[in-house]
Amino acid sequence: MGRVIRGSRKGKSLIFTAKTRLRKGAVKLRPLDYAERHGYMKGIVKKILHDPGRGAPMAEVHFRNPYKYKLDKERWVAVEGLYTGQFVYCGAKARLEVGNCMPVGKMPEGTVVSMCEEK
Repeated sequence: MGRVIRGSRKGKSLIFTAKTRLRKGAVKLRPLDYAERHGYMKGIVKKILHDPGRGAPMAEVHFRNPYKYKLDKERWVAVEGLYTGQFVYCGAKARLEVGNCMPVGKMPEGTVVSMCEEK
């Protein structure tokens, strides 16, 4: 019952394993809360990150929590035209602009959509 060999820990072969050590984290949109269903939330893009193993860059967006005194940091897929320092809005009453997040039902027909989530 000695130590497990490093090659065995990583998988069957060192060539065909994914390098997950440098990954930044999961990409998700904000959880849908009351403020987003009936209005909008304002956030600011703090960083544009490169995530190894992902084709598109990630954006780290900071929102103020509406219920507690803290910041919510979300990771999104950075759409083309998004830049650091940009204000983005999430919610039903957000305007139709690059980087904003809104329900599909509120968008006019023929709008180009960059990412969709189940909920």
